[in-house]
Amino acid sequence: MKKNNTVIRGELEHQPEVTALGVDGKLPTATVEDCIDLSKWQTLDTKTNKSIPLPTAQPLRSIATATVER
Repeated sequence: MKKNNTVIRGELEHQPEVTALGVDGKLPTATVEDCIDLSKWQTLDTKTNKSIPLPTAQPLRSIATATVER
């Protein structure tokens, strides 16, 4: 982004939720789903300080799933 003279401003919102727990194995695991919301993000041109619109096909919300273990 630095090379393209752009920065991102705003808040990235999360809503993580544990959807599964596995405590029976040697290592406990958890599955976490998170709704990532980019709707309050803005990409700015650092030379002009003007907003650069996201591509029209860019989803503003997506779901990320991670399995974590201790």
